Amino acid sequence: MADIEDYAIPFLIFLASILLVQIILAKIRRNDGLPPSPRALPIIGHMHLLSRMPHQAFHKLSARYGPLVYFFIGSKPCLLASTPEVAEEILKINEANFLNRPKVANLDYLTYGSADFATIYYGPHWKFMKKLCMTKILGSRTLTQFLPTRCEARERFLKLVLKRAEAKEAVDVGGELMRLANDVMSRMLLRTRCSDTENEADDVRKLVKELNTLGAKFNLSDSIWFCKNFDLQGFEKKLKDARDRYDAMMERIMREHEDARKRKKETGDEGDTVKDLLDILLDIYEDENAEKRLTRENIKAFIMVRSLIYANICTHN
Repeated sequence: MADIEDYAIPFLIFLASILLVQIILAKIRRNDGLPPSPRALPIIGHMHLLSRMPHQAFHKLSARYGPLVYFFIGSKPCLLASTPEVAEEILKINEANFLNRPKVANLDYLTYGSADFATIYYGPHWKFMKKLCMTKILGSRTLTQFLPTRCEARERFLKLVLKRAEAKEAVDVGGELMRLANDVMSRMLLRTRCSDTENEADDVRKLVKELNTLGAKFNLSDSIWFCKNFDLQGFEKKLKDARDRYDAMMERIMREHEDARKRKKETGDEGDTVKDLLDILLDIYEDENAEKRLTRENIKAFIMVRSLIYANICTHN
């Protein structure tokens, strides 16, 4: 009992100190002209006001406090904009002030320290990556070059459905459409078909599903300031294991591409082969005169984010 009392008193003092600091900060914020904010609780901020249906909780907050609400998820300050006029003020008129996305610990680790385009901080490198996407990766010329790939995959899908129909067999249309999209994306990204080797395809789908799950997990270190340096949820080992496996896979694929590119240069047989996304990124990686140099981490992070975007497709069983 004595041991419990020894810990209880300091803990209560700690909580009381946090509450006192939050009360003082709340008064300061009110005097700083910040938007209205409901009363926060120690440590968790306003997390107790958020339910499993966040949009309903946000609606209740806006109905009570107005179109712009200042609140905290743990110790992280947030703004809730709930009308088109306020959203326009934030996203259009003051766009430059809101371009950076908050760093999420799990995703930041998986993307090699936010080395991709989607989570990198706004600045010269972000502008270069945006230009790269718009002119080379998502440009009309590149998409047109992949038209035969899309047509071939579509034709294969239609033949499969027709064959099953003639045999009067059931077809999982949703599943086959997901496989179709996955096939097209894998060929555009890496010039490989996920269906080429079924066992390897299953491994890739499982890995992407694992990365997607880990990247989306709520990490206390993102919201509670004193948890920042503690792995209370045991993510560290899982994140390292998943990224190491992804890294090994991507290094193998990149070496295969580099070897193929080297052979073509040696034989002079580069031709008009359609370049996949990885080839386009490797061109910039190898170009000493490029506007910005890409690292291997940039390339692997870029590919990873595109894979996570299509996670629901790639992980279909």
